[in-house]
Amino acid sequence: MRKSAQPLAFRIRPISLEDLIGQTQAKKYITDFQKGAAKSAILWGPPGSGKTTVATIISNLFPERFNSLSAVTSGLQELRKVTGEADNKAETPIVFIDEIHRYNKAQQDALLPHVESGRIIFIGATTENPSFSIISPLLSRARVVVLKSLSAKEILIILERALDDDSLKNLGKEIEPEALASIAAAADGDARAALNLLEFIITRSEDAIIRKDDLAGLLERPLYHDRMGEYHYDLISAFHKCIRACDVDASVYWLARMMEAGEDRLYILRRMIRMASEDIGMADPNALRMVMAAREALTSVGMPEADIALYQVAVYLALAPKSNALYIMEMKAKKLIAKTGTPPVPLAIRNAPTKLMQELGYAKGYAYAPDDPLGALQMEYMPEGLEGTKLYNPGNEGFEKRLKEIIDARNKAKRAASGQTRRPD
Repeated sequence: MRKSAQPLAFRIRPISLEDLIGQTQAKKYITDFQKGAAKSAILWGPPGSGKTTVATIISNLFPERFNSLSAVTSGLQELRKVTGEADNKAETPIVFIDEIHRYNKAQQDALLPHVESGRIIFIGATTENPSFSIISPLLSRARVVVLKSLSAKEILIILERALDDDSLKNLGKEIEPEALASIAAAADGDARAALNLLEFIITRSEDAIIRKDDLAGLLERPLYHDRMGEYHYDLISAFHKCIRACDVDASVYWLARMMEAGEDRLYILRRMIRMASEDIGMADPNALRMVMAAREALTSVGMPEADIALYQVAVYLALAPKSNALYIMEMKAKKLIAKTGTPPVPLAIRNAPTKLMQELGYAKGYAYAPDDPLGALQMEYMPEGLEGTKLYNPGNEGFEKRLKEIIDARNKAKRAASGQTRRPD
């Protein structure tokens, strides 16, 4: 293939450590490789952060030992061919597998004994969190090298270098610094996207000088997001924690990040339901009603009209009084049941639909609270052995302050009733 026919990002990819921009951990890994301290590794970072570039630099350092596979196009057959030749090599082969997260468990298991025995040096590249996408035995035998999204300043340096590419220079175009900086900022940390955009603009423009105003409509690109990976969970976690901390601006920001990236609105609302009960609870019972109303709005009018309802709920949840009393109560109840098992329901509060059950004492002594409030207070509703157990302890925020007053008043009345005689049935 002619070099000019290759994408710009491929043509100018660094081939030496000195040319690598940023990525301190990756530079340290390559340096260790050069010093003979080679170790299997997982290169983990977002798209366009330089994972393949790191592998390219290593391949140029050790061309005779380097083998490259893609988890998208290769399977066990290709993997076995490389590992099967390992014993015939004078030096330990280096096996680079791009998008290693696409290998299933069986394929990763097949790789494991060769890494464990040191027959190969394995380098995997992935955009997914290795904690979830790589099997634990393989992960424990590899060094995790984290590559971060590049800053706009770092991408600008890459773009400036790219302008020296012969294929671009031969077009005789100039691009103003402000336009180049706009491309760097729009790339959102993805060097490959920035270079692709630069090449597209220069090769398609009919102007000799490309200005910032000429880029209108060309700089928009989808936000990086994964519906099942770490980004998916990190963003919802950030949103939840900001709601909990009553930071309305940060809450709205993380909600916007998710929605602008195309996150499922129903997923967001499901988490909002949890927030309304776990972090607000009875401090403001309207919080749950607000979320359900937003869900109904989404069902009724759809997107994008209902999006504003999610923002409305986010503001409400963030500013609502907070209480985790319901969450603590739930945990207490679960632990109590796990500890005590299934003690029988007290006879007095059992149902008695048949004569036999009535003869056995079912519902005997039950006091109907509206007709016999004193008798209802004197009854014990917990199973035998758990009398007096307290699970719900409301706080002093919002409506829970009133609930606390109601509970305290009932307890006071109960104590008073314990010294009184229940009126006859």
